Amino acid sequence: MHDCSELHFIPMADVIQQLVNGQNSSDLNIQDRGLSYGHGVFETLKISANKPLLWQSHIDRLIASCQRLKIPVDALQEQLEKDVSLLESVEQGVLKIMVTAGVGGRGYQLPTHSSPTRIVQLFPFPSYPDQPSTLGIKARWCSIQLSCAPLLAGIKHLNRLEQVLARAEWSDSDIREGILCGSDGYLAEGTMSNLFIVKDQVLKTPDLVNYGVAGIMRNHLIDLARSADMDVDVCKLTKNDLIAADEVFFCNSLIEIWPLRQLEQHSFEVGPMTRKLQQLLMEE
Repeated sequence: MHDCSELHFIPMADVIQQLVNGQNSSDLNIQDRGLSYGHGVFETLKISANKPLLWQSHIDRLIASCQRLKIPVDALQEQLEKDVSLLESVEQGVLKIMVTAGVGGRGYQLPTHSSPTRIVQLFPFPSYPDQPSTLGIKARWCSIQLSCAPLLAGIKHLNRLEQVLARAEWSDSDIREGILCGSDGYLAEGTMSNLFIVKDQVLKTPDLVNYGVAGIMRNHLIDLARSADMDVDVCKLTKNDLIAADEVFFCNSLIEIWPLRQLEQHSFEVGPMTRKLQQLLMEE
């Protein structure tokens, strides 16, 4: 009889390497709580010169998120560091780390004894021939609104269905990002990124206490801006605040900074504070 306890995932064509619990594998137990309930978290890191950038910041967020989701973290950082050391050496790439609550029975109750599942994947770094970081991008408003869920706010958990449905709202390849608001009407983030605006020489980014992902690049840019004596405000922002902004840009750990050039009928300039932050990242 066929053993149904393991689910075999055919590796994507562009995956360079993937490990499950430290082993070269694409097998996952079908009772894994990450598959059953989305009970897990993930991190996506840029690799440069075979080094995962902002590694400790990503690991700190991953561990803190696991603790919030009641996923055991004993020795987790050491295990992940060992996993990553087993990956092929690449000059540039994308590292994705997933940690689930491990294997559990049917039902929502947490297993009495559980061991997290670690999944580590190495991908080639994407190319951007349209030079979005230099020339800026087109974006659109999304009709999907993020649910107010303070218990999960900030965590990069495995349930990203709101973002999936938001990204399904358009198919025009010229539009590189969609902007999401929360169900309370305030600005939240992009479908794959965090959002910043500049108004009257103040760098502003949405407050994410009720929804959204507190991105590592978002936090890093806040620190960089403050170290460069820029005024930074984490606050509630509206659609009108964005439309009236002097500059707007998106960020995440892979794209770093993509300025907004066109939002439907509204045009924006790639301004000096955006360029200054890009320069600070490059100098790092």
